[in-house]
Amino acid sequence: MPAPVSYDGVMARSVEDLQSDLVAGLAPVVTVTPEAREVVKGAIADEPDPEHLALWLEVRGVEAGAYVYDLYFQALADATDDDAVSLSEDLPVVVPGESVDKLRGARLEWSDEGTGGLMLVNPNAPRPEEAPPSLSPEILEAGIDGPLGQRVSLVLERDVNPSIAGHGGRADLVAMDEGRAVAYVRLSGGCQGCAQSRITLTQGIETSLRSEIPELVGVVDVTDHASGENPYF
Repeated sequence: MPAPVSYDGVMARSVEDLQSDLVAGLAPVVTVTPEAREVVKGAIADEPDPEHLALWLEVRGVEAGAYVYDLYFQALADATDDDAVSLSEDLPVVVPGESVDKLRGARLEWSDEGTGGLMLVNPNAPRPEEAPPSLSPEILEAGIDGPLGQRVSLVLERDVNPSIAGHGGRADLVAMDEGRAVAYVRLSGGCQGCAQSRITLTQGIETSLRSEIPELVGVVDVTDHASGENPYF
C-alpha cells in the first residue's frame, strides 16, 4: 500500500481512496481534459513501473509576468500531506503544496495548434512580489571572476556538466553576487525548457554546488525555458 498522501488537505491512502473522494464531490485543484489525459497516460505507459506513477504539475517560477510550469512523472507515494492529489478518471494528478493556490481552477488540455501540445490554462496570475530576482547592473558588472564565482565555475565544469551532458545539457554561471553568496546559473542544451529542469537544478546542480561550497546561500535559474529545445508546451 502506498504511503499516505493528501488530497488538498484530506488524507488518502491509495488510488481507491482517491476514487472515493471523487464520489464525495471533492473538486481537484487541476482538471485534465480527456484528450490531454490520453496523451499523458500514453507517455506514462512508456515509463518504468507506470502503475506507480502520477502526473505532477507545479509552478516553477515567473517569467515575463506569467507563471511557468513543470510537468513530470513521479511516484504517487512520494506525495506528502501538503500536496493536493486527485484522480482524472484513472490518472493520479499531484500538485505540490506550494503550487496549490497558484494552480487552483487550472485546466490541462490538448491544443491542436501548430504541431500540437499540452497547454495549461490557469486563471491565476502571479503577484508582483513573486517576480524572480533581477540581475542588477552592479551584479552583472561584477562578473564571475571573484573568489566564489571561480569556485562555482570550477564545480560546474568538473562535477555538474559531465553528469548532465548525457542528455545534452549544460549549466553556466552567468553572474555571481559575491556579497550575498548567490549564484545565477543559465541552463542550455537539453536542460533548456526541459520539464525536469527544476529537479535538475535543485537536486543536482544546487546540491553539488552547496556540497562543495557550503557558504553558498542560493542558486538562481535565469534560463529562458520558454524558448528552449524541449519546451513544456
